[in-house]
Amino acid sequence: MTIEMPFMEANPGKVYASEAWPGLKLEYGERHLLLEAPQEMDGLSSAVYGGGFGKLSRMVNIYVDRHYRCDDPARDIADLLGQWGYPSEGTAGLLTAVPMRYAAVAEERGGDFVVFCCATAGASNAARAGVRRTTFPASWTPGTINVLLAVDGRLTPAAMVNAVMTATEAKTAALGDLGVLDAENGLAATGTTTDAVALGVSQRVDWPLLHAYAGTATDLGGTVGRLVYAAVGASLRAAAAGAGARR
Repeated sequence: MTIEMPFMEANPGKVYASEAWPGLKLEYGERHLLLEAPQEMDGLSSAVYGGGFGKLSRMVNIYVDRHYRCDDPARDIADLLGQWGYPSEGTAGLLTAVPMRYAAVAEERGGDFVVFCCATAGASNAARAGVRRTTFPASWTPGTINVLLAVDGRLTPAAMVNAVMTATEAKTAALGDLGVLDAENGLAATGTTTDAVALGVSQRVDWPLLHAYAGTATDLGGTVGRLVYAAVGASLRAAAAGAGARR
């Protein structure tokens, strides 16, 4: 596994080219990151723009001010995609209040797959699921922990859902090991109130194995978990250090 913070000192225009998946690239643009695959992927995401199941060619993680509020974030994302010249079709758009320089990248090649992960993570609104806390009917704010996953391999739809589950478990483990707490009740946080995840799978026929599972007992799920854990932890530490330096 390799893990990097490729944009800490970068200016817009820098491109991180995947070593594990030739043709996959992550570009640092104007207040956003563009993750683009060399071919169309099957997608599954909770992205506010282009979310759900569908065909996916790119993921765009967009920075907005932490006080950003809007009744129609999907419209705002569509406007920005148009400004930057990105097609609306095949695009998952996510918003975050974490600066793009704190993005962490982890990738690894296995025997029957490649996994690429990019995470931008902050814990300003850390929360614990499963307990009573302040909630709202249908509010929306920018994502605090956004995880972009790209898998070069063949997965069933059920395995794709399984991979998202494993990624979520790994994110929670990273928060726990860093001692992140829900400020409202002092309990260990399981995430933040505004997390998002996007998964793209190449489904290339060159890979002989069709993965039916992606839980922690599988080679694929184990890799997803380790990469998400590493990337979320690295981004959280960098964001916390940056916040401390500004005080």
